[in-house]
Amino acid sequence: MTDSDEAPEAARAPRAHRFRSARRVPAALTALAVLAVAGLFLYDLAAVRAGRPGMEWRRELGDQLDRHTPADLGVLLVGGVLAVAGAVLLLLALTPGRRGILPMRTPDPAAGVRAGLGRKDAAQVLRDRAMEVPGVRSVRVKVGRSHIGVRATSHFRELDDVRADLDAVLAVGIGELGLAHPPQPRVRVRR
Repeated sequence: MTDSDEAPEAARAPRAHRFRSARRVPAALTALAVLAVAGLFLYDLAAVRAGRPGMEWRRELGDQLDRHTPADLGVLLVGGVLAVAGAVLLLLALTPGRRGILPMRTPDPAAGVRAGLGRKDAAQVLRDRAMEVPGVRSVRVKVGRSHIGVRATSHFRELDDVRADLDAVLAVGIGELGLAHPPQPRVRVRR
């Protein structure tokens, strides 16, 4: 098999998407319920202001709203809090919640099995690999979605030699993690 045969197979592989949290549906339902209740309150307020009788159990609330206009500070604060709470719920419903899990490559995409690796776990593996480099005293590794930040402290070798060894070890370590979108390492070495 040649390199040209392998390239189309890699291009045909489906993209590995991020993991999504299961909280999307409950958050969306909660946001819709809050929106419906707010719409009901608004409808009843408009009906009372138009001279129609309000709902039986809400007439007292209508009387309270007659005494407190929308320009009152308390009404503005409650309305602002409810608007922010609704916006937060909608934001939670639309954004993925498991950003700490990095998607991994799947050998057989047709099987429907997905694998993921936690960022802290990947950082620990890469930290252990980096500590094996001669001359490294301590290492801090922070794994993001697109970059891996590596801060190493060297104590007896030249910094350029340690950096070159760290680059080589990290390249192998990142490849062995099997991530669908391997992050790029950013290595800093200091005395």
